[in-house]
Order: sequence, then C-alpha cells, then structure tokens
Amino acid sequence: MRFYSLLLASLLSLSLIASENQKEVGKVSEAFGHLIGKNIDTIGIDFDMELVMKGLRDASMGKTSPMTEEECIGAISSAQESAFKHKAEANLKNAEEFLKGNAKQKNIVSIADGKIQYKIEKKGKGQEVEPNSSPVIHYVGKYLDGTVFGESSEDEVISLDGTIQGFQKGLVGMKEGETRTLYIHPELGYGTQGYLPPNSLLTFEIEIVKANAPKEESADNLILESDHDTAKALEAETHNVR
Repeated sequence: MRFYSLLLASLLSLSLIASENQKEVGKVSEAFGHLIGKNIDTIGIDFDMELVMKGLRDASMGKTSPMTEEECIGAISSAQESAFKHKAEANLKNAEEFLKGNAKQKNIVSIADGKIQYKIEKKGKGQEVEPNSSPVIHYVGKYLDGTVFGESSEDEVISLDGTIQGFQKGLVGMKEGETRTLYIHPELGYGTQGYLPPNSLLTFEIEIVKANAPKEESADNLILESDHDTAKALEAETHNVR
C-alpha cells in the first residue's frame, strides 16, 4: 500500500536528519506527525486518533501490536471496501433524489429517462453540436455539494465519442454561443469506476465555442475521456482517494 511505502521512506529520512543535525529532530518529528495525519485521511477510514497515538508510542517502546501487519492491512482493506460501498449507496441515493426534485424546477429539460437534465442559461446561434462531433467548449465541473473538480482556462476540444455518456447525449443540439447547465446521473457519468467518489452526480456549466473543431484540433482530447487516467487526474484535484 502506498501509505506504508511513504511511511517507511519518511522514517528513513527522519533517521538520516536526526543523525546529521540533532537540532532539527523536534521540527522534523512534528512535521512527520503531520505527514502521518494527512496520509491517514487518504485511507478513508475514521480512525480513533488516540489509539493511533497509543500504537505509535507502544511501537516505539517495542510493545507487541494487537494485530500482525498482515492482519492490519487486511482489516484496513476490508474497512475501505465497506466504506466505499456505503459511500456509493449514499451518493446514488442523493443523486436520484436531487434529479427527481430538479426535474420539477422551471426550465429544466430531462432526457435519457431523466438521467440527464439541463437548463439553457444563454441561448446560442448558428451551428449545432452533432453526435460523434468534436466541439470546442468552456466548462466548469462540480459535484453535488458544489465542489469544483475541474474547469477550463481556455478553449478545449473534446471528442464526444471518447467522453462519458452524459456528455455524448447532453451536448448534442447545443448551438454555438449557448451556455447550458448539465446534470448527469452516475450511470451516465463515472459510476463506481476509477478514482472519483463513487456514484457522484456531476454538474457541468458548458459553453459551446465551436460546434465542431477541425480534425487537427480534435486530435487532442483534453477532458472527460472515460478512462482511469482522467479519473486519476480528477482525483488529484479533489483529493479523494479510495
């Protein structure tokens, strides 16, 4: 597990610093505690920090652990799987409740059996986005709680064929200059795959700059590819780690 490798490397660094400069030990010791705390957060388990501190003290004194290392790692993995399952169930329930209520709001259009909803914020003119095209867009992506997980700083080209289904269906028919708020059910987003919070409802504020980019531009698929690399990149932005 990544955390244990990082812990081992940090212990080695601490040992080297301590041997070279005793005055730095206090500062590094405190920083090491911060490092452990931050990495504990990424594991996704609500640890009892008092007992974590007890374990650190006991280990430093050579006392026996209540579990073997293998048992501990196995228990953590099992707890992570359970937490992931509960998070996925809760997020799916929240997504469906939101979409059900949102469908009743003014100017909300529902497609794909209500699993994609959108609201036209600003009307556009000219060419429309067609299936299998590569539009040039500006976007802001948010989770249901409003947290921004990604946004464009300049014009970006996407190939609809390489995106999540919610994008493939939700952008079709948008005109150049149009701005639309798009709500995507997890089933047509990333579901439980990849490194994003499982079953997240995704909200996008989309502006169509150009309905279809020239081929040389559309070769660069900059966002929302439905693969793990893109999900991993979003995970880095949101600091959500399974």
